[in-house]
Amino acid sequence: MAIAALSVGLAQACLDEALKYAKERYQFGQPISQFQAVQFKLADMDTEIELARLMYYKAAWLHMQGKPYTREASMAKLFASETAKRAADQAVQIHGGYGFMDEFPVSRYWRSVKINEIGEGTSEVQRMVIAKLLGC
Repeated sequence: MAIAALSVGLAQACLDEALKYAKERYQFGQPISQFQAVQFKLADMDTEIELARLMYYKAAWLHMQGKPYTREASMAKLFASETAKRAADQAVQIHGGYGFMDEFPVSRYWRSVKINEIGEGTSEVQRMVIAKLLGC
């Protein structure tokens, strides 16, 4: 669950930076946050982050109740780490070329998120655990 929580934090940081940049960056006389393509990226990021957050909260709650939580923890880790990767990709996309410059935090976030898909069991291992718990 720790990797899930870390992934949600990184994804949220990506969204926060992308939203801030989109409101500050003007193109064609308006902030790029007014363009539907950018709005959809931000809305999708926000939706996935909220889902990932709720997934790890559920796994943590089950654990605290002394109930089985392996399935939920695997799902939370899988979804949150992949959400963080997508959020970082979208944040860099919204920043354009600036997304790769060290002056912008999203460049660091983009480099950092990959380890979450690998640490404490790769995404493939998480899928194996979930499938096994489904009876496969």
